[in-house]
Amino acid sequence: MMRKLLAVCLGNYCRSPFAELALARRGGAAVTVRSAGLIGKWRDQPTNPSMINAARRLGFDLTLHRAQQITLKMLEWADDILAMDAAVLDTLRAVAGEPYAGKLGLYLGDRDVPDPMGRGDEVFHDCAVLIEAGTALHIGRDRP
Repeated sequence: MMRKLLAVCLGNYCRSPFAELALARRGGAAVTVRSAGLIGKWRDQPTNPSMINAARRLGFDLTLHRAQQITLKMLEWADDILAMDAAVLDTLRAVAGEPYAGKLGLYLGDRDVPDPMGRGDEVFHDCAVLIEAGTALHIGRDRP
């Protein structure tokens, strides 16, 4: 059975769009991955240009992504909901409630993926490297 993963950050503008691509690449046909943000500020907007560049440096193309806000249907769809940081996780717990508690967790397991917004290109690059490495926590290491 195919696993369904949902990566969530604040605006679906930097971290979760890249996590979606990185998880999909690592998981291949075994996973379906989506991403969303808690807020709709960047809805229908392309990914932050600095994250597009960071992704490109790692061999990923984020140019087609458009931000979307999380919906109840997305929470229902997902097998695992991966929050990029503790603040996002706390909000998801409050909004989603008990029915989804078992699906919720931090993307890096026990620590945050720092939000690179407003920082320099190297911070975005470091963030992307961290997110790509974090795919191993969710998808077996035996995958290419």
